[in-house]
Amino acid sequence: MKTSKYVIYGVAALAAVLLALVVRNMMTGKPSTPARASVEAPAAAPTARVLVVSHDIKAGSRLTDSDLSWQDWPIASLNPAFIVDGGNPQAAAAASASGSAAPDAPTAVKKADGVVGGAVQAVADKVAPSPARDAYIGGVARQDMFANEPVTDDKIVRADEGGFMAVMLHPGMRAMAVPVSVDNTAGGFILPGDHVDILATHQTQRASGGGTIDSVQPVLRNIRVLAIDQQVSPDKDKQSVIGATATLEVSPQDGQVLTLAKASGTLSLMLRSYADASGPTGVVDPTPSGGEQAVRIYRNGQATEVLVSR
Repeated sequence: MKTSKYVIYGVAALAAVLLALVVRNMMTGKPSTPARASVEAPAAAPTARVLVVSHDIKAGSRLTDSDLSWQDWPIASLNPAFIVDGGNPQAAAAASASGSAAPDAPTAVKKADGVVGGAVQAVADKVAPSPARDAYIGGVARQDMFANEPVTDDKIVRADEGGFMAVMLHPGMRAMAVPVSVDNTAGGFILPGDHVDILATHQTQRASGGGTIDSVQPVLRNIRVLAIDQQVSPDKDKQSVIGATATLEVSPQDGQVLTLAKASGTLSLMLRSYADASGPTGVVDPTPSGGEQAVRIYRNGQATEVLVSR
């Protein structure tokens, strides 16, 4: 009896050990080998850098360096009107497909895998050679543009293109040219962007006696100079512009007065201080309350009377 009891206990103990081993193996298990992805990630689509505006631009705004930036653009969605980096679409695509960030990357890139060559050809097919970025600095926006919107020639007028003068004009204003010389433009120191007063000098008959008398009459005041000849902006560090024609910004009514004054005498432009540029502008009252006064001027020993409005 006692022996059979020990046998039962031993079998039970052995069964418990075996059960423990089985449970342990089930819980720990063998480390599984990680499954390898059978599908590789698709290669990034080639891009070209496109010129865009960095922020919202209002129509008539003059572009500065900070207004323009480059943005990566998928070649598949390029528009022929876009401006690509460096003015060379082949170089832009080659740099993008080869992973180079250089703006003027050479076009001689290895094409063994066909990726770079295909990107270059794709851009060449979609985009014509573009102007450089600097060509648009100083240009004027024809219409409102939003941030990150691509720059195109139909939206930006470059300074060296026709139509630039029309964009420079404020709404409701007109451009009008008048003949000038060094003598009647402050010695040639009037530059595009300055503001001037305009005087008209003409001859009138004396009230008594024979002969004529020169009279000077203010015509317009605080008028913006758009250009001297065909120069719409002064060169860097240039202090004077000598020209035969000054283009002024006037209202339609001021243009009529200026035309009449130009036909009746000689025009002179007086340069205004920048501190006075925000003052009233337009036609000056032709009959000042102070009347007119004759002033005698001596030149080379000869006296000349000039009628000046007070």
